[in-house]
Amino acid sequence: MKVSIDQDKCVASGQCVMAAAEVFDQRDEDGIVVLLNENPPEEQADDVRQAAALCPALAITVDE
Repeated sequence: MKVSIDQDKCVASGQCVMAAAEVFDQRDEDGIVVLLNENPPEEQADDVRQAAALCPALAITVDE
């Protein structure tokens, strides 16, 4: 699994962090998503998929 983000699309809702805090974080100054791990382990895959599905801006791409 490879995860990528588009910070330009991000609306700082924080849904990704709530779903997969090991993979996503937010910048302190504006809340924009920060990718902590572009290749998360298999045990985090479901959380990452949920984060992508919950993102209101569709700023997360997951390639299986």
